Amino acid sequence: MTDDVRAAAQRMYTAFNAHDHAAAAEIFTADFYSHPLGTTGPESVTQSWQRFHEAFPAARVVVEDMVVEGDTAAVRTSVHGVPGRQPPTMLEIFRVRDGRIAELWGLSSLRRDSEAAAAQAHR
Repeated sequence: MTDDVRAAAQRMYTAFNAHDHAAAAEIFTADFYSHPLGTTGPESVTQSWQRFHEAFPAARVVVEDMVVEGDTAAVRTSVHGVPGRQPPTMLEIFRVRDGRIAELWGLSSLRRDSEAAAAQAHR
């Protein structure tokens, strides 16, 4: 189980970094739920990734730490290729079912870092 959970998380980050938005259909369950976005289904992930890549075409996620227990992974990442003094960080928790991500919780410093960079630019 641990290897399946780790592999599902890695597939997601690999697809995101490759701008392979269509891969969401194979990575996320049909009833996938994102707690931070309040959205359901892999198509919501595709739309979110597309919007993110439109705003930050050079963005890539680097996995810094991953802890897996049972059907759950906790992952700390840094996001490179976005404005700011240092790469924003994310903490995401995934629940995996049948090799696919079924549920996600997350926190990100991206908005806070981007807002701070924009405020600094206007000074």
